[in-house]
Amino acid sequence: MRVLHSFTTLILAALLMQSCNLLSAAGVSSQGQPTKEVTSTLTSTTANSAVNVDHSAWDKLLKKYVNSEGMVDYKGFKNDSAKLDEYLKMLSEKDPSNDWSVQELLAYYINLYNAGTVQLIVENYPVKSIKDIDGNWTKGRIAVGKKELSLGGIENGILRKMNEPRIHFAINCASISCPKLMRDAYTAAKINEQLDRAVSEFINSDKNDISASNPKVSSIFDWYQKDYRINGKQDVIGFINQYSKIKINPGATLMYKDYNWNLNEQK
Repeated sequence: MRVLHSFTTLILAALLMQSCNLLSAAGVSSQGQPTKEVTSTLTSTTANSAVNVDHSAWDKLLKKYVNSEGMVDYKGFKNDSAKLDEYLKMLSEKDPSNDWSVQELLAYYINLYNAGTVQLIVENYPVKSIKDIDGNWTKGRIAVGKKELSLGGIENGILRKMNEPRIHFAINCASISCPKLMRDAYTAAKINEQLDRAVSEFINSDKNDISASNPKVSSIFDWYQKDYRINGKQDVIGFINQYSKIKINPGATLMYKDYNWNLNEQK
Protein backbone atom coordinates (compact mmCIF):
# COMPACT_ATOMS: atom_id res chain seq x y z
CA MET A 1 0.00 0.00 0.00
CA ARG A 2 2.87 2.39 0.87
CA VAL A 3 4.51 1.64 -2.49
CA LEU A 4 1.24 2.39 -4.28
CA HIS A 5 0.81 5.62 -2.30
CA SER A 6 4.38 6.73 -3.12
CA PHE A 7 3.88 5.89 -6.79
CA THR A 8 0.61 7.86 -6.86
CA THR A 9 2.30 10.82 -5.16
CA LEU A 10 5.10 10.79 -7.74
CA ILE A 11 2.60 10.68 -10.62
CA LEU A 12 0.63 13.61 -9.17
CA ALA A 13 3.83 15.60 -8.62
CA ALA A 14 4.95 14.93 -12.19
CA LEU A 15 1.56 16.00 -13.57
CA LEU A 16 1.62 19.15 -11.45
CA MET A 17 5.12 19.99 -12.65
CA GLN A 18 4.11 19.41 -16.26
CA SER A 19 1.04 21.56 -15.76
CA CYS A 20 3.14 24.37 -14.31
CA ASN A 21 5.56 24.13 -17.20
CA LEU A 22 2.70 24.31 -19.69
CA LEU A 23 1.20 27.31 -17.92
CA SER A 24 4.56 29.03 -17.98
CA ALA A 25 5.07 28.23 -21.65
CA ALA A 26 1.62 29.53 -22.50
CA GLY A 27 2.46 32.78 -20.79
CA VAL A 28 0.24 32.46 -17.70
CA SER A 29 3.26 32.49 -15.38
CA SER A 30 5.97 35.14 -15.15
CA GLN A 31 8.45 32.46 -14.00
CA GLY A 32 9.40 34.71 -11.10
CA GLN A 33 10.37 37.66 -13.29
CA PRO A 34 9.55 41.13 -11.90
CA THR A 35 6.39 42.63 -13.43
CA LYS A 36 5.96 46.14 -12.11
CA GLU A 37 2.75 47.86 -13.19
CA VAL A 38 2.52 51.26 -14.83
CA THR A 39 0.28 52.91 -12.22
CA SER A 40 0.04 56.41 -13.74
CA THR A 41 1.08 58.22 -16.89
CA LEU A 42 4.39 56.70 -17.98
CA THR A 43 7.32 59.08 -18.13
CA SER A 44 10.68 58.53 -19.78
CA THR A 45 13.46 58.48 -17.21
CA THR A 46 16.61 56.63 -16.20
CA ALA A 47 16.16 57.66 -12.56
CA ASN A 48 15.11 55.46 -9.66
CA SER A 49 16.58 52.29 -11.14
CA ALA A 50 19.38 50.13 -9.81
CA VAL A 51 20.50 49.46 -13.38
CA ASN A 52 20.53 51.38 -16.64
CA VAL A 53 20.92 48.78 -19.38
CA ASP A 54 22.97 49.68 -22.46
CA HIS A 55 20.97 48.60 -25.53
CA SER A 56 23.29 50.28 -28.06
CA ALA A 57 24.47 46.97 -29.56
CA TRP A 58 20.86 46.07 -30.45
CA ASP A 59 20.28 49.60 -31.74
CA LYS A 60 23.21 49.27 -34.16
CA LEU A 61 21.94 45.92 -35.45
CA LEU A 62 18.44 47.32 -35.99
CA LYS A 63 19.72 50.31 -37.93
CA LYS A 64 21.87 48.01 -40.07
CA TYR A 65 19.31 45.29 -40.88
CA VAL A 66 15.86 46.88 -40.58
CA ASN A 67 14.52 49.41 -43.08
CA SER A 68 12.14 52.33 -42.55
CA GLU A 69 9.12 50.10 -43.29
CA GLY A 70 10.17 47.69 -40.56
CA MET A 71 11.13 44.94 -42.99
CA VAL A 72 14.06 42.81 -41.88
CA ASP A 73 17.22 41.60 -43.63
CA TYR A 74 17.36 38.18 -41.98
CA LYS A 75 20.25 37.08 -44.19
CA GLY A 76 22.26 40.00 -42.85
CA PHE A 77 21.29 39.15 -39.27
CA LYS A 78 22.34 35.55 -39.91
CA ASN A 79 25.76 36.66 -41.10
CA ASP A 80 26.04 38.87 -38.01
CA SER A 81 24.53 36.33 -35.62
CA ALA A 82 27.53 36.47 -33.27
CA LYS A 83 26.70 40.08 -32.38
CA LEU A 84 23.03 39.21 -31.89
CA ASP A 85 23.96 36.28 -29.64
CA GLU A 86 26.36 38.51 -27.70
CA TYR A 87 23.64 41.09 -27.07
CA LEU A 88 21.18 38.44 -25.84
CA LYS A 89 23.90 36.99 -23.62
CA MET A 90 24.44 40.42 -22.09
CA LEU A 91 20.70 40.71 -21.39
CA SER A 92 20.70 37.25 -19.82
CA GLU A 93 23.47 38.21 -17.43
CA LYS A 94 21.59 41.32 -16.26
CA ASP A 95 18.82 39.18 -14.68
CA PRO A 96 16.28 41.94 -13.83
CA SER A 97 14.98 42.50 -10.32
CA ASN A 98 12.43 44.62 -8.47
CA ASP A 99 15.16 47.20 -7.94
CA TRP A 100 14.79 48.14 -11.61
CA SER A 101 12.38 50.92 -12.56
CA VAL A 102 9.26 50.13 -14.58
CA GLN A 103 10.85 52.03 -17.48
CA GLU A 104 13.96 49.85 -17.44
CA LEU A 105 11.88 46.68 -17.18
CA LEU A 106 9.66 47.65 -20.12
CA ALA A 107 12.63 48.50 -22.35
CA TYR A 108 14.46 45.34 -21.29
CA TYR A 109 11.60 42.91 -21.98
CA ILE A 110 10.54 44.57 -25.25
CA ASN A 111 14.09 44.40 -26.59
CA LEU A 112 14.48 40.87 -25.25
CA TYR A 113 11.33 39.76 -27.07
CA ASN A 114 12.29 41.42 -30.34
CA ALA A 115 15.90 40.23 -30.32
CA GLY A 116 14.77 36.75 -29.28
CA THR A 117 12.29 36.66 -32.16
CA VAL A 118 14.96 37.66 -34.68
CA GLN A 119 17.28 35.00 -33.25
CA LEU A 120 14.52 32.39 -33.60
CA ILE A 121 14.07 33.24 -37.29
CA VAL A 122 17.82 33.32 -37.91
CA GLU A 123 18.29 29.89 -36.30
CA ASN A 124 15.57 28.44 -38.55
CA TYR A 125 16.29 30.47 -41.68
CA PRO A 126 15.16 30.15 -44.42
CA VAL A 127 11.56 29.92 -43.25
CA LYS A 128 8.32 31.28 -44.73
CA SER A 129 6.57 32.01 -41.45
CA ILE A 130 7.28 32.00 -37.74
CA LYS A 131 4.27 29.70 -37.43
CA ASP A 132 6.24 27.00 -39.29
CA ILE A 133 8.68 26.77 -36.37
CA ASP A 134 7.83 24.17 -33.74
CA GLY A 135 7.24 25.66 -30.29
CA ASN A 136 7.72 29.15 -31.68
CA TRP A 137 6.00 30.93 -28.78
CA THR A 138 5.81 28.18 -26.16
CA LYS A 139 9.31 26.70 -25.96
CA GLY A 140 11.65 28.14 -23.36
CA ARG A 141 14.59 29.34 -25.42
CA ILE A 142 15.61 32.81 -24.20
CA ALA A 143 17.97 32.77 -21.24
CA VAL A 144 17.45 35.22 -18.39
CA GLY A 145 19.69 34.34 -15.49
CA LYS A 146 19.17 30.63 -14.87
CA LYS A 147 15.73 30.54 -16.52
CA GLU A 148 14.71 29.82 -20.10
CA LEU A 149 11.81 32.06 -21.10
CA SER A 150 9.46 31.54 -24.02
CA LEU A 151 8.32 34.35 -26.30
CA GLY A 152 4.76 33.72 -25.13
CA GLY A 153 5.93 33.90 -21.54
CA ILE A 154 7.62 37.25 -22.08
CA GLU A 155 4.56 38.69 -23.80
CA ASN A 156 1.70 37.26 -21.73
CA GLY A 157 3.36 36.37 -18.44
CA ILE A 158 5.44 39.53 -18.08
CA LEU A 159 4.73 42.45 -20.41
CA ARG A 160 0.93 42.19 -20.38
CA LYS A 161 0.98 42.17 -16.58
CA MET A 162 2.71 45.56 -16.54
CA ASN A 163 -0.52 47.44 -17.35
CA GLU A 164 0.87 49.09 -20.49
CA PRO A 165 -1.22 48.18 -23.57
CA ARG A 166 1.17 49.97 -25.92
CA ILE A 167 3.54 47.02 -25.64
CA HIS A 168 1.39 45.22 -28.23
CA PHE A 169 2.68 47.65 -30.85
CA ALA A 170 6.30 47.55 -29.71
CA ILE A 171 6.91 43.80 -29.88
CA ASN A 172 7.30 42.27 -33.32
CA CYS A 173 6.31 38.71 -34.28
CA ALA A 174 8.33 38.59 -37.53
CA SER A 175 5.20 38.71 -39.68
CA ILE A 176 3.73 41.06 -42.29
CA SER A 177 0.67 41.98 -40.23
CA CYS A 178 2.63 42.64 -37.03
CA PRO A 179 3.46 46.14 -35.86
CA LYS A 180 6.73 46.94 -37.55
CA LEU A 181 10.10 46.31 -35.95
CA MET A 182 11.40 49.76 -35.10
CA ARG A 183 14.95 50.74 -36.07
CA ASP A 184 15.64 52.00 -32.55
CA ALA A 185 16.21 49.96 -29.42
CA TYR A 186 13.80 50.82 -26.63
CA THR A 187 15.38 52.65 -23.71
CA ALA A 188 14.12 53.92 -20.36
CA ALA A 189 15.20 57.44 -21.40
CA LYS A 190 12.78 57.43 -24.38
CA ILE A 191 10.26 54.70 -23.55
CA ASN A 192 7.08 56.81 -23.38
CA GLU A 193 7.74 58.63 -26.65
CA GLN A 194 8.83 55.39 -28.37
CA LEU A 195 5.66 53.57 -27.31
CA ASP A 196 3.48 56.46 -28.47
CA ARG A 197 5.22 56.47 -31.84
CA ALA A 198 4.82 52.71 -32.23
CA VAL A 199 1.07 52.87 -31.55
CA SER A 200 0.48 55.92 -33.74
CA GLU A 201 2.39 54.53 -36.71
CA PHE A 202 0.61 51.19 -36.49
CA ILE A 203 -2.92 52.54 -36.10
CA ASN A 204 -2.50 55.01 -38.96
CA SER A 205 -0.87 52.47 -41.30
CA ASP A 206 -2.40 50.14 -43.88
CA LYS A 207 -2.61 47.47 -41.18
CA ASN A 208 -6.01 49.06 -40.44
CA ASP A 209 -8.83 50.41 -42.62
CA ILE A 210 -10.28 53.05 -40.35
CA SER A 211 -13.47 54.95 -41.04
CA ALA A 212 -16.01 56.62 -38.80
CA SER A 213 -18.76 54.04 -39.22
CA ASN A 214 -17.24 50.95 -40.93
CA PRO A 215 -13.82 50.38 -39.38
CA LYS A 216 -11.85 47.24 -40.16
CA VAL A 217 -8.86 46.93 -37.88
CA SER A 218 -6.04 44.56 -37.05
CA SER A 219 -6.86 41.33 -35.24
CA ILE A 220 -4.51 42.56 -32.51
CA PHE A 221 -7.45 44.66 -31.29
CA ASP A 222 -9.56 41.50 -31.12
CA TRP A 223 -7.06 39.16 -29.47
CA TYR A 224 -6.11 41.58 -26.70
CA GLN A 225 -9.27 43.67 -26.45
CA LYS A 226 -9.45 43.47 -22.67
CA ASP A 227 -6.05 45.24 -22.47
CA TYR A 228 -7.31 48.42 -24.16
CA ARG A 229 -8.90 50.48 -21.44
CA ILE A 230 -10.01 54.08 -21.02
CA ASN A 231 -10.61 55.37 -17.48
CA GLY A 232 -10.39 51.81 -16.18
CA LYS A 233 -12.99 50.38 -18.57
CA GLN A 234 -12.44 48.24 -21.67
CA ASP A 235 -12.77 50.54 -24.66
CA VAL A 236 -11.05 49.43 -27.85
CA ILE A 237 -12.51 52.23 -29.98
CA GLY A 238 -11.59 54.82 -27.37
CA PHE A 239 -8.03 53.53 -27.30
CA ILE A 240 -7.74 53.65 -31.10
CA ASN A 241 -9.24 57.15 -31.24
CA GLN A 242 -6.46 58.47 -28.99
CA TYR A 243 -4.04 57.91 -31.88
CA SER A 244 -6.07 57.64 -35.06
CA LYS A 245 -6.23 60.55 -37.52
CA ILE A 246 -9.75 59.37 -38.42
CA LYS A 247 -12.03 59.01 -35.41
CA ILE A 248 -14.32 55.99 -35.12
CA ASN A 249 -17.88 56.57 -33.94
CA PRO A 250 -18.20 55.18 -30.38
CA GLY A 251 -21.16 53.02 -31.39
CA ALA A 252 -19.52 51.56 -34.49
CA THR A 253 -18.96 47.81 -34.82
CA LEU A 254 -15.36 46.80 -35.31
CA MET A 255 -14.52 44.30 -38.03
CA TYR A 256 -11.15 42.54 -37.98
CA LYS A 257 -8.71 41.99 -40.83
CA ASP A 258 -7.19 38.62 -41.67
CA TYR A 259 -3.68 38.28 -40.27
CA ASN A 260 -0.79 37.76 -42.68
CA TRP A 261 1.76 35.50 -40.97
CA ASN A 262 4.26 35.54 -43.86
CA LEU A 263 7.77 36.54 -42.86
CA ASN A 264 8.47 40.30 -42.70
CA GLU A 265 11.58 39.89 -44.84
CA GLN A 266 13.19 42.48 -47.08
CA LYS A 267 12.95 41.53 -50.73
